[in-house]
Amino acid sequence: MGISSNGSGDVITYEYPFNERIRILLRLESLFDKIAHFSAPDGAAEHHVALRTLFEILDVAGRSDLKMDMAQELERQRQILLSYRHAPEISDSALSGTLYEIEQASAALLDLHGKFGQSLRDNDWLMSVKGRAAIPGGLCEFDLPAFHYWLHQPPEFRRAALAGWTKPMLPVLEALSIILRLLRSANSPERLQAAQGQYQRMLCGKGIVAQMARIRLPSEVNVVPEVSANRFAFSIRFTHPPGTENRARLCEQNVDFDLTFCNL
Repeated sequence: MGISSNGSGDVITYEYPFNERIRILLRLESLFDKIAHFSAPDGAAEHHVALRTLFEILDVAGRSDLKMDMAQELERQRQILLSYRHAPEISDSALSGTLYEIEQASAALLDLHGKFGQSLRDNDWLMSVKGRAAIPGGLCEFDLPAFHYWLHQPPEFRRAALAGWTKPMLPVLEALSIILRLLRSANSPERLQAAQGQYQRMLCGKGIVAQMARIRLPSEVNVVPEVSANRFAFSIRFTHPPGTENRARLCEQNVDFDLTFCNL
């Protein structure tokens, strides 16, 4: 389940994908955010984490035909948006801007050649680091002196290296950002209440088709949603997060929350 914030700290949004394609996009979004965060400081430890995150991106994106799948989705969204041209309730400038973004992202995706991250896989040094990184504690200086040497280079050198290794992946980041933005904005939230911490909704025959659910809660509410879903039913069980007792407890109070079913 993905977790995001509105930046002000008052609301936490929990995202639950209903299929593997959206699950991969959410994981990649989280990993790209992480690599940007840990590449920015000067510390060697932060750059160590950024490099390991780069390897995670390679592993997650390498499990599917990500490039063509996203290119097809962008084209589908482009055709849908084109049908809205000249609609009186749609801003022409906003529509043109989104269409331009989609066209630019599609072109950049199609310009990528070979398997995702192939340039990194062709780098023997990076692959040697990746192999050792899979072993707990496997990147100590006595395991891989060359990596220890890299960590002792000036911060700007390491940051430039990380940026260079990430650059070939940026068209994928741009495409997934557009797809997830369109997905998240597809529907409006409903204000609901979970009686005694439980909420269930039948989906079959209700006309609800969704690729992701978004649950929004005030951050001061001491509950966490546990979601289960299939094509027939969707349910949420709210629990109190583990505290000093080291295990979650079922919430027995009514919980107000916002729910959005998102579909492209």
